[in-house]
Amino acid sequence: MDLDDLPAAEFAFPGPLRDRLVAAILSGAKTATSGLLVGYERANEPLPRVGQRSAVVDSEGRRVAVIELTDVRVVRLGDVDLQHALDEGEGDESVAQWRAGHEAFWHSAQVRAELGDPDFTVNDDTPVVVERFRLVHVVQA
Repeated sequence: MDLDDLPAAEFAFPGPLRDRLVAAILSGAKTATSGLLVGYERANEPLPRVGQRSAVVDSEGRRVAVIELTDVRVVRLGDVDLQHALDEGEGDESVAQWRAGHEAFWHSAQVRAELGDPDFTVNDDTPVVVERFRLVHVVQA
């Protein structure tokens, strides 16, 4: 399997958060993720699709694993359920805890700059792309 032929799956921005997310993927704790629909729209990127494989990229830019999407849906932020929050593998024990962490990220200067909107905020009606995936391959160090 040539990981260079696969699209990159980048979780968060390079740094401590990405390192934690990649470690959770590699351990099997993280089997779900979420992103803002507006991010795809502003980047003019198609939504991910079931069956799509991607190479997980670490903070150093290395391709360290392959994941395959098993479910992709667009839901209201207010409709994200507890199972999804738990499956994101970030240690959240409630939807409120998951949402607080995600809102802090989505309201960060980095995300606002990426979206080109310094005042961007989310609410219950914000469309979120929720994805489930399975770990297909881990690159041996």
